[in-house]
Amino acid sequence: MLRNGKKQQTSSTRSLITKIEPQSPISEQYRAIRTNLQFASIDKQLRTILITSANPSEGKSTTIANLAIVLAQQGNRVLLVDADLRKPSVHYTFRCQNTKGLTSVLTKQVTLDEAITSSEVENLTILTSGPIPPNPSELLGSKAMELLLKSADVAYDFILLDTPPVLAVTDAQLVANLCDGVILVVSSGKTEVEQGVMATEILKRSKAKILGAVLNQKDIKQSQYYYYYGEK
Repeated sequence: MLRNGKKQQTSSTRSLITKIEPQSPISEQYRAIRTNLQFASIDKQLRTILITSANPSEGKSTTIANLAIVLAQQGNRVLLVDADLRKPSVHYTFRCQNTKGLTSVLTKQVTLDEAITSSEVENLTILTSGPIPPNPSELLGSKAMELLLKSADVAYDFILLDTPPVLAVTDAQLVANLCDGVILVVSSGKTEVEQGVMATEILKRSKAKILGAVLNQKDIKQSQYYYYYGEK
């Protein structure tokens, strides 16, 4: 994802820029990702998509939040699942309660309908992480997780899952093969090439379908956004 080097944004506007500034060049980049997803598979519509990164703090949670918004803005029914059971952040991003969520559903304390939360964005529903468990890998790799995704697939057009970084823990691998595809977020100037390659290989070994990568935090001049349509 591109970053305008001339304008310093606050953390809040950076997090949900597709909601706050839908006409901005950065929002347009998210819509381009949405379009690419719709053309990524010819024979089967991609509905369940996992988004992760090689390392922490490379922008995966910001990317998935904004991608969820632009998909919802198109009229799709979207469920954003915080499957990062070690360091959840979706409830902070969308300012909602996290007393019950994914872990509550997987442990059969509540149903999916009881755990989901509406967001301020029309068509976008949130499933927060719920209380942090002592065994996140076991929960994410359980039969209950597989059944939850199948159940949600009936009610939503897109299910997006935010998971921990690939090189940190095995959680993303456990869920990846349950999804229709995986997007890897890489941070410009931060993610080393070897780390990106290693993360991709790990996901492939778990039989994940790699849809592509999103380049995040790339500095670009304002004029470059409009180069194609601008005057010479």
